[in-house]
Amino acid sequence: MKNNYLCITFLFLCIVLNAGCKEKTKSAPVPTNTPPSIQEKEDSSLKIIPIEHASAVLIMEDTTIYIDPVGGAENYKEVPDPDIILITDIHGDHFSLETLEELNTQNSKIILPQAVADLMPAKFTPQIDILDNGDQKLRSGILIEAIPMYNLREEALHLHPKGRGNGYVISKDGQRIYFSGDTEDIPEMRNLAHIDIAFICMNLPYTMTVEKAADAVLDFRPKQVYPYHYRGKFEVSDVALFKELINENKPDIEVVLLDWYPKADY
Repeated sequence: MKNNYLCITFLFLCIVLNAGCKEKTKSAPVPTNTPPSIQEKEDSSLKIIPIEHASAVLIMEDTTIYIDPVGGAENYKEVPDPDIILITDIHGDHFSLETLEELNTQNSKIILPQAVADLMPAKFTPQIDILDNGDQKLRSGILIEAIPMYNLREEALHLHPKGRGNGYVISKDGQRIYFSGDTEDIPEMRNLAHIDIAFICMNLPYTMTVEKAADAVLDFRPKQVYPYHYRGKFEVSDVALFKELINENKPDIEVVLLDWYPKADY
């Protein structure tokens, strides 16, 4: 009898321990609603990678475009070498000769306004396409249009005079992408048509307020809008307010918030 009792007890313990072991080795469930990385936005034919502030990389199928590359080659070590480089203006957060010299631009076309071309060494001359406001150029099957960018407020006219810098519209296979560069809510922005994706600046005293930026977007109605270039000298623009102003008026415009300041300490 005692032996039977011991056998039953032993068997029971084995069952419990075995069950416990199985429970401990069970795989954790795979989450089904993991949010996309705020460091990039991607669809089947376009990858958008924010670098910092005004700098971004677009990969359109097999073509890589750098917009305002600054901050050194280290910022670009995880992306392909550029096929096209777009530079909007002469200021250091848009144009960095040091960065261009560090990057592998051997096979790149560099598209820029005359004011930036005047600052480029002669060795880059064969790679350069100079576009004035209103000009356009077809490169690697992508149409690049130079859009004006300038200030409207009297006290800011000297920061970005009309005609010096370029915003850009990048078009391929019917998709149109707009980068504002440093600008206020100028008529040329408000009158844009058929824009799929817009990158809109908003910081004072250099560009425009959140409210002005939102109002301009509501005029030309892109399908998606990315606030960028929003960190000011004294404060950070309220991109959440920008999103709210857009969506309460035109909820069909998707506002996409990416992290344009990965090195910031706030």
